[in-house]
Amino acid sequence: MTKTKVLITVKTYPTISKKYEELVCTAGFLEDGSWIRIYPIQFRKKSYSEQYSKYDWIELDLVKNKSDFRPESFRPISHDTVIEKVGEIEADGDTWDERRKIVLRNVYHNISDLISEAKNKKTCTSLAVFKPTEVLDFIYEEEKVRVWSSDKLAQFQQLNIFEKVKSNNFQVVRKLPYKFSYCFKDEAGTVCKLMIEDWETGQLYWNCLSRHDGDEKKACEDVRKKYFDDFVKTKDLHFFLGTTQVHHFRAKNPFVIIGTFHPKPITQLKLF
Repeated sequence: MTKTKVLITVKTYPTISKKYEELVCTAGFLEDGSWIRIYPIQFRKKSYSEQYSKYDWIELDLVKNKSDFRPESFRPISHDTVIEKVGEIEADGDTWDERRKIVLRNVYHNISDLISEAKNKKTCTSLAVFKPTEVLDFIYEEEKVRVWSSDKLAQFQQLNIFEKVKSNNFQVVRKLPYKFSYCFKDEAGTVCKLMIEDWETGQLYWNCLSRHDGDEKKACEDVRKKYFDDFVKTKDLHFFLGTTQVHHFRAKNPFVIIGTFHPKPITQLKLF
């Protein structure tokens, strides 16, 4: 079987799964620039050599995920499927020229058009690059439930996860106590508010919280500075959007932000 080569651009914050313990949803691009979703992956239980970063090229054995109707969804043949890192696309300067060549081949500017494609069972688009016309705000809101529910943790106990990985000092990932969202306009003037589920956003929060000795307000403000003051005001910001399987046909807008693409703008040189 020929292995599939994928440029990783998305890793979502880990979630608890009754069937698969702790999972990460990964997405990226094939060499032809088309999207692919890889799920499920027990990322944090992979060996260090298999734990890929964003913009790494990886190769692994994939098959269509028959339990997911979305056309971009594939899964490893098994949880033991070996992931091989075979290269990377470096930032090559602040404008990310080489990354742009793959990431920006198909960019959406109208959220209604994208949702229509998602709802159309012939296209069923569930992953996309989106360029907002104007970013209005970056918002953080405290979650009503700040820790994993007892039911969720019981799922781990039922799978004996603590006993199985005790030797590796595996710990359940902390639930984020805040949700982070962008509020933006598209080219038609439609205002949207979409939640961010990027692992980097969550990890930035924990890093800031540690730096501020547990002060959640300061930690959230630092996250906002990065995602608004930096990304919005100084970068050529694009969103990686994805749907969740359960809400794909049910929700009015089934998309969430699963990552950001944030190089510096390309400035045109003056010709003399």
